Formats: sequence, structure tokens, C-alpha cells
Amino acid sequence: NGEVRTAFEEHFREAASFTAGTGKVCRLHFTVSAEHVRDVRALMKLIVPLCEKCFHVRFKVDLSVQSPATNILAVDENNLPFRDETGRLVFRPGGHGALIQNLQNMDADLIYIKNIDNIVRDVLQKKILPYKKMLGGLALQLRKAVIAMLRQLEKGQLRVDEIETITEFCRMELSKSFSKDFSKLSPQEKQQQLFLHLNRPLRICGMVRNEGEPGGAPFWVREKDNSQTLQIVESAHVDPNRPTQRNIWSQASYFNPVDMVCCTNNHLGIKFNLADYVNRDAYLIIPKTEKGRRLKAQEMPGLWNGGMAYWNTVFVELPVIVFNPVKTVYDLLRPQHRGGRSIK
Repeated sequence: NGEVRTAFEEHFREAASFTAGTGKVCRLHFTVSAEHVRDVRALMKLIVPLCEKCFHVRFKVDLSVQSPATNILAVDENNLPFRDETGRLVFRPGGHGALIQNLQNMDADLIYIKNIDNIVRDVLQKKILPYKKMLGGLALQLRKAVIAMLRQLEKGQLRVDEIETITEFCRMELSKSFSKDFSKLSPQEKQQQLFLHLNRPLRICGMVRNEGEPGGAPFWVREKDNSQTLQIVESAHVDPNRPTQRNIWSQASYFNPVDMVCCTNNHLGIKFNLADYVNRDAYLIIPKTEKGRRLKAQEMPGLWNGGMAYWNTVFVELPVIVFNPVKTVYDLLRPQHRGGRSIK
């Protein structure tokens, strides 16, 4: 019909289709670059009234920026502080892992997280939305079960069969691994460990079949204490000098499209301190250039990588139709981003 809409506007249309809560209010949060805040707000003034009228909802929209306090000092190839042509020290953004503080500051518990470029036209929305709802429903279902078990554990004095039921839930639903000595612990010690396992943020992460897109992938990771955890690993985390790691990475069957639902409050309704669940050792050293000069930039543990390393994590397979990125201008030539035709 000749209508032209920005990708930014499509996020409002998607949200209106499945996130309207009490009073038909849709809450959205965008993290944007500081230099673009004014333009984004100006665009919002134009599109929000139109979307509210079209979908009979109200939008509550928040914007945040990555705090400059999370910028990290760059170093040169000799690991000495990097300075610009005027002699000033160069600090670079700490990567999307710095957004864990933005997530901490959000006044919400059930939070959908996705990349800004992964959005499609209306013709595909109807096919994708059921999977969005499924992820949210699973998050609510698991959170309800976890809260009930935490309250049960707080009371203490559980029967042996009740302890076994909670242990099995941790193993089967949350993929928790227990030490060989767990079975030798006293009932009280088991309850303490189970409480620690359950009392942490929860994330449900959609995963799609690996079709060669650049990005992270889901893996079992062996931790320093020899336990195994579910993690989203990036190629930069893989040691290229270790053939075993290269081989494991090359055989990844699934890909992380960054389509997740997070529960960030505890069983008392209090926000977790998300910084407590970050793996500080999962930072990255990335080669960069500054006006033609080489440097090394450190990035904080990625938001959905080391930034959520110690969350309770569930991976869910989704059809590849949910992943429609625009990383380069050529991606706009993909059928799902072109008008005038239907997508099957």
C-alpha cells in the first residue's frame, strides 16, 4: 500500500502484538548510543501515537545509554596505555557486557531481550509471535516452580523424597550438575546446596540450527571446579591454538540468535544483584585500530555470555524463521526483508 516504516517502528508493532499487560500497556526499553538519543526521541514522538491508535494500546518506553563509566583503557601492542595524537589516554566502550547495569536498573522482572536488527515485516510476525509467547510461558512456568521450591527449602525439615524431587528438577529442568559427594551430604547440607542452585536469575534462551551465521553458540562448559554449565560461547572465547577446542566449535549444531526471556527477581520479589552472577574471567581482548594505529581493547564479559554465566539457563530449540538479522546492507535483500511477496 506504499506505506514506509522504519525497523524501529516494527519493534513497537511486534510488542503491541504480545506484550500488552494490565491496562493494555506495552513496556519497551531501548539501549541507544548517547549521540542518537535526541533523534530516537524525535522519531518516537511521531510513531508512538500512530501505533497506539492502530493497536489500541499504550506504550511506556524507556531509553538508556551504555554508561561511559564502563569504558576501558586501551593498550598498545606492548600492553602499554594507548594514547591518541594529543597524548590523551584512549578509553573504549566495554562491549555489550556493560549493559548488565542497564538490565539491573530496569523496573521489571520478566524481560525479553533481543538485538535491534532482528525484526521483520508484518507478514512474518504472525509466524514468529507464537514462539515469543512460548518462551515467555516457559519462563513463567519454571519461575513459578522455582519460587515454590525455594519457599519449601526456606522452611527446612524436608522429607527425603521432597529433597529428591527438587534435586531431580534441578537436573532435568535446569541442567544442573552435582558433585559426586552430593549424595553423601546430610539432608540439611543438601537443602542448602539446592537453595543456592535455585536462588539465582533465570533465562530462557531460544536457539536455532546453525546455518553458518556469525555469532555465538550454546555449549556445555567445564568450570574450574569441574562442574558443567550451559553457556553461550563466542568464537573469540575459543583458543585457536588448541585443536580440540577448534574441532568442538566447528561442530556446533546450534546458533544463538539472541532471543531470550529473563526473570531477574528472587522469590521475595527483590531484584537480584546481577553483578554477582557474572564470570569476571570471561572478558575478551580484541584487536582494534585507532586512526590506523593498532591497539588491544578489553571487553567486559558479554551480556549473554560471561555476563549471565551463573544464571539458571535453559536452551530451547526454535525454527530458524525467528532469526532475521540485518548485519550488512546485503541482508536487506533477503526475502524476509523485501516487500511484495509472502514468506512460507
